[in-house]
Amino acid sequence: MKELNGIHLNGLRAVEAAGRLGSLQAAASELGVTIGAVSQQIIKTEKQLGRVLFERAPRGLVATPFAQRFLPRLTGGFETLDQAVGSARRRDETILTISVAPVFAARWLVHRLDRFTEKHPDIRLRIDATTALVNLESTGVDIGIRVGAGDWPGVKAELLLAQEAFPVCSPAIAAQLKEPRDILNIPAIIDGHSTLSWEMWLRQVGLSGEKMVTRHVFNDASLCLDAAIAGQGVMLAWQTLAAYSLIEKRLVRPFPVRAKTGLAHYFVTPPSRRETKTVTAFKQWVRDEIAESMRRLDFE
Repeated sequence: MKELNGIHLNGLRAVEAAGRLGSLQAAASELGVTIGAVSQQIIKTEKQLGRVLFERAPRGLVATPFAQRFLPRLTGGFETLDQAVGSARRRDETILTISVAPVFAARWLVHRLDRFTEKHPDIRLRIDATTALVNLESTGVDIGIRVGAGDWPGVKAELLLAQEAFPVCSPAIAAQLKEPRDILNIPAIIDGHSTLSWEMWLRQVGLSGEKMVTRHVFNDASLCLDAAIAGQGVMLAWQTLAAYSLIEKRLVRPFPVRAKTGLAHYFVTPPSRRETKTVTAFKQWVRDEIAESMRRLDFE
């Protein structure tokens, strides 16, 4: 490895990241340094190699013909190093770290943990409840469950459940709802952070353009659900949020119509990491629990 003695490793990392990502800014973001630092490292490495690697263009960096041959080998080398370091940091596979949104953890996951323990007593779960899109490669997270379109960069996404929206309310309020139009007379409980709109459901029942009466606005879906349970009004919910309360009869789905949101729940895992038996077991358990919930709710 004598050829490496005259080249600084940080410079090669900067060159590889810039070549793979196509810009100084993207490379700086990945490496956690400034754009100026990446630029200086590239200049130093070019001097050490005696080669020009990039041409600066308005749309970013353009690899020279030499760099086009050099960069793939450099990327392959760093991937091998990354895998070697990863194997040295092999985690205890009896502990599974999961990243989920707080509302999913509170309203779906925690109610079922005893069943997971009964089925897999040798696995301990570590739950990281956060709305942040954590970097699965650089953190200790083994698997995440996210809601979206499934197009997040840097992860392997696997469809779990297409999200559907529908009204939920207390049994007392449900008794007042004979037909969909009656819902217009009930105060709507609004999640101020949600991208779901009542229009998507109203359209499904022939009430497009009608307005709901708004009483309370919250910044958390879990609080909205508590308000619905308390009889404060009607909420536009989705399967994993409302399932437990519906099964427990604390909430009622007054109408069977469900609206597709265009979003879905996905498993997300690091693409460069092998799937352990623990991760596989957790994924299968979640799928089984989801299927059982949908059966009990009579969701086709």
